[in-house]
Amino acid sequence: MKITVPATSANIGPGFDSVGVAVSKYLTITVLEPSSQWEVQHDLGDIPTDERNLLIQTALKVKSDLAPHKIDMVSDIPLARGLGSSSSVIVAGIELANQLGELKLSEQEKLDLATQIEGHPDNVAPALFGNLVVASYDGKQTTSVVAPFPDCAFVAFIPSYELKTSDSRGVLPTTFDYSEAVKASSIANLAVSALLTGDLAKAGKAIEADLFHERFRQQLVAEFAPIKELAHKNGAYATYLSGAGPTVMTLIAKDKAAPFVDQLEKLGLDGSIEILNLDIDGLVVTH
Repeated sequence: MKITVPATSANIGPGFDSVGVAVSKYLTITVLEPSSQWEVQHDLGDIPTDERNLLIQTALKVKSDLAPHKIDMVSDIPLARGLGSSSSVIVAGIELANQLGELKLSEQEKLDLATQIEGHPDNVAPALFGNLVVASYDGKQTTSVVAPFPDCAFVAFIPSYELKTSDSRGVLPTTFDYSEAVKASSIANLAVSALLTGDLAKAGKAIEADLFHERFRQQLVAEFAPIKELAHKNGAYATYLSGAGPTVMTLIAKDKAAPFVDQLEKLGLDGSIEILNLDIDGLVVTH
């Protein structure tokens, strides 16, 4: 049995903790033979290979008496880069428990569990469902809307350094002035509405006008400003911090993506550049 989960790009500007999109990088879990204890085979560096692995911890939270198995874990989702690496593992862990425990969980139950474990729905929801997902979590249940994402390329600049979500959250304010909150909310409403109606020009302007988090976090990612400037020169729709960063994501017409990447490479920034596509499948299980 194989469990495949896509990477995700969350927030998308003002959709803070509530909007995300699935993109074409993947975590694949292959369930091998039963074993006397959990064993997770991988080449992902300093990550536990026993029951301390987040995959197994998540599965055991869902069903504590699962029979141990050997697991093969392969992922091209970079760790701590703002592309939902931990969320993909959480979603895979829930599905691992669902399959081995024969739980027959509904899509809503999987989403609620994933959000409760992760804390926010913006990464786990698109990892589950694919596409663009707008979601809200009230502390108990998650309500979500799944929709197509307008046709474009996702050009990701993935820095060579990590940025932990806890550090990225540390620069955010604890309160907002009421009038500023209203303005920030109106920008978010416009961004979501424009995405849902396929108007990337309007969506892009609203994404870059975010007041909730990017203006505070951009100082943590020195590459953001030069990438955004170059993106504007190349007619991109928007440049935003993916998740908590440090990955910088640019939405651009597909026929403009390759020339943009060529120019981006000439900036000599320390990191990798990838053209990603929308993932429409989300979680996939094959037997």
